[in-house]
Amino acid sequence: MTKLVILDRDGVINEDSDSYVKTADEWVPLAGSIEAIARLYKAGYTVVVATNQSGIGRGLFDLDELEAMHAKLSDLLLEAGAELSGIFYCPHTPDDGCNCRKPAPGLLDAIAEEFNLSLAGVPIVGDSLRDLQAGLPHQCTPILVRTGKGATTEAKLPEQDQLALRQALVFDDLSQAVDYLLTAQKTEKLQ
Repeated sequence: MTKLVILDRDGVINEDSDSYVKTADEWVPLAGSIEAIARLYKAGYTVVVATNQSGIGRGLFDLDELEAMHAKLSDLLLEAGAELSGIFYCPHTPDDGCNCRKPAPGLLDAIAEEFNLSLAGVPIVGDSLRDLQAGLPHQCTPILVRTGKGATTEAKLPEQDQLALRQALVFDDLSQAVDYLLTAQKTEKLQ
């Protein structure tokens, strides 16, 4: 069975910006995030990223720049002895009405198809409601981190209609979330 984890990018792996992360130079990893992904990878997890990148649709940066950001991420992971199994992104703006911009499930549909598996129970780690909402149709396990927009999002969880969102696991950052996942994995092996 494939052990899969789905991560949002901005605010989870790297610093977020209200004016968008537009260049590889502006793409700065959050403390401990690269090491956290490496720990998942070394524990046998397949790690993928699902990210809204409307800056492309808004004309703020192009695909070459997005690829440069993702190359920087990949290089840092390689240095840490890890790699991602895929980066799935939506280039559209909210007004485009696409099915891939989170909270729509399109990116997760593509991940399920790519890996030919059900995403039921798969952890989806994000810093916004839309990250977690994207996983609901697939019955993913929602995990919120307080980095990025996460602290603000945490305050909105109790008022959510979906029980899964109200019961989302909440951690200070990706490293703490990974600690939880790896501890849970050890517990499962003991049972």
